[in-house]
Amino acid sequence: MESSRKGHSNPKIMVFRPTMEEFKDFNKYVLYMESQGAHKAGLAKVIPPAGWIPRKTGYKDIDLVIPAPISQSVSGHRGLSTQYSVQKKATNVKKFEKMANSNCYQTPQHIDYEELERKYWNTPTFVDPIYGADVSGSLYDKDQDIWNINHLGSILDYVEEDYGVKIEGVNTVYLYFGMWKTTFACHTEDMDLYSINYLHFGAPKSWYAIPPEHGRCFERLAQELFPSSFKACPAYMRHKMSLISPTILKKHSIPFNKITQEAGEFMITFLYGYHSGYNHGFNCAKATNFATERWIEYGKRCLQCTC
Repeated sequence: MESSRKGHSNPKIMVFRPTMEEFKDFNKYVLYMESQGAHKAGLAKVIPPAGWIPRKTGYKDIDLVIPAPISQSVSGHRGLSTQYSVQKKATNVKKFEKMANSNCYQTPQHIDYEELERKYWNTPTFVDPIYGADVSGSLYDKDQDIWNINHLGSILDYVEEDYGVKIEGVNTVYLYFGMWKTTFACHTEDMDLYSINYLHFGAPKSWYAIPPEHGRCFERLAQELFPSSFKACPAYMRHKMSLISPTILKKHSIPFNKITQEAGEFMITFLYGYHSGYNHGFNCAKATNFATERWIEYGKRCLQCTC
């Protein structure tokens, strides 16, 4: 875990290790995390207690269909670029894993995460990585009722319960199958909601997070860097296309933190927390959004994309 700026102006990403008793009530634990100031960094890690298992049978038998994998191409110069997605033909997880581990797409050799990060930002990619993103489904056991992303019991669940409305990936869950260099570009969640991400198995995932109190400063910088895009859409960052390196953030004094998520760990993003990151290699994560009462005012004020 690393911070771009020392001192109180840049809250650090907190890591929580709840006991099984503390872990049982998801919404109560989120409130506890915020009482400790975790939301100030925009991102926090939660390491589940020993003995908590989301899938008793393991992951060797996973062979889901990935209906719309996307090829991610990048245009721009080093450290500042725009990411474009092109939909590819459907495949399944077994074929995707084989492709991710092939010579063409595999993770480059590296000594540590810092070297891999340098290769992510500085090494040109001649083959666009393919992301098995936004796959509806779940790998949790149906009887796992502790921190089951399918039913967290947050107030966002009322949208479906009271109105019968399902918003894919927002109040339903998505699986994400990654490979080396697949990226989630810098963004806040839809309606500036919270999100939860669990890395089921595979290679780690690196995250960057900007403290919410510095979100407006970051948006002004992004507007300077991508003026034509913001002219076309004031909520351009919701397009999830902009890649801005740590070097550029440091140059413009935008505070940020970074952390690496390992398999078996949760990441929580907080209200109006800009975040981005990339996958180190073949892996599988699961994510959705959730809300607390604190979110309601954020939801009223958030800037929406109307493209």
